Amino acid sequence: MNVELVLFILLALVAVGSAIGMLFSRNAVHSALFLVLNFATVAFFFLFLGAPFIAMVQVTVYAGAIMVLFLFVIMLLGAELLRQANTVLPWQPPLTIFLAVVFLGVIGLYFWNAGVAGLPPALAGDEAARAFGSPQSIGLTLFQEYVLPFEITSFLLLVGMIGAVVLTRDEKKQ
Repeated sequence: MNVELVLFILLALVAVGSAIGMLFSRNAVHSALFLVLNFATVAFFFLFLGAPFIAMVQVTVYAGAIMVLFLFVIMLLGAELLRQANTVLPWQPPLTIFLAVVFLGVIGLYFWNAGVAGLPPALAGDEAARAFGSPQSIGLTLFQEYVLPFEITSFLLLVGMIGAVVLTRDEKKQ
């Protein structure tokens, strides 16, 4: 059996297991942490496919910024305190430990295989691999071919941010 196939199957099991854990978790914080594991697994899929820039964006944007925002809102609203009585299901801790160990084992096996069989595509020094998906090529494509959709998206985000500020500000009483 091919090593890449074994790694893919293990990663798929971790991704599906963390998604199921997220869906069936009764605690909002536990759900968010299962989602972080799922985002990390998807980022490793991108790395495995030879797209290191997209993998780093996945980790930075989703697992970093968006999950910090989710956890901040959960903690701010007190959603983790809604169900006080026995919020930990009996299958959650073993599933969490198992998925984390499998994920770390897959990462170790991936880099061990890289030492034995040569560098994986994401880390190879191939010129075509560096040109495709590199920050420079993505930036050039974004600002040469897709400048209008990029600016429209920026404008929509600005309008949304101004709308959120206007809706949440307090009216001063005269």
